[in-house]
Amino acid sequence: MWTIALFVVFTGNETIFLLLIGSLGMAGLWEYFQMIERSGKRCFEAFGMACGAASFIGSFFALRTNSQTAAYDFENFVLLVFLFGVFARQMFRPTGKHAPLETMAYTLFGLLYVAWLFNFMTKIIYVVPRTPQGSTLGQFYVLYLVVVTKFADMGAYLVGSRIGRHQMMPHISPAKTWEGFLGSLVFATIGSYLLIFLMPKQLAWFNFLHATVLGVLIGFAAVVGDLGESIIKRSTGVKDSGALLPGIGGMLDLIDSLLFTAPLLFFYLRFLVR
Repeated sequence: MWTIALFVVFTGNETIFLLLIGSLGMAGLWEYFQMIERSGKRCFEAFGMACGAASFIGSFFALRTNSQTAAYDFENFVLLVFLFGVFARQMFRPTGKHAPLETMAYTLFGLLYVAWLFNFMTKIIYVVPRTPQGSTLGQFYVLYLVVVTKFADMGAYLVGSRIGRHQMMPHISPAKTWEGFLGSLVFATIGSYLLIFLMPKQLAWFNFLHATVLGVLIGFAAVVGDLGESIIKRSTGVKDSGALLPGIGGMLDLIDSLLFTAPLLFFYLRFLVR
């Protein structure tokens, strides 16, 4: 997986990047809907997947025109179509008293939680100006995001499993500890320094101060993202979102922390660095 990710980043092929991000996001969205269905709840799975795919593809082409406004308008359009669609779909589906609202809410939440949040990965590419030759540089910031987020995940696991003694939120995830939380912050900061040291030209917008602040923020957001998915898994009664990745679980288990760190980095770049 790292080989594929590095190939996409260093080739700079925007279409391949769309395919990678879109496939990961759609796999995560599919697993979310499957968890809802297996728990006995209902959702509009096919319609939700179609809107998710439209969101990834449409936003990508809008962003390629160097227009954040066009991408924003398109996302609002997809949301509007989605709301019209779920209400229209529900009108032709006889259900009990409470089920219609729950079905629409579960579907809408999946679209926002997975597709909308993960789509910030694509937005990061285009928030960074292109080179004079027209090449994108934002993919290196996506690489930075993935590496620092995964350093945070590794730090939380390694420190928590080795010396973790104080449970963080046992009602959500008994295995999470405060020691693991601190490990996430430390490892994320180390990963941030490492990337900026190894790729000073590609990450020219960042300095030592940015590396420190982002390391802490991404480490914190990664833990929140992991706990967020734990809430969903506990609510649906599953241990893992899927069995696609041995030792990890499903695709949603792989990208859960990125769902929260990607928007954070996007807005950091948009408002604090540019």
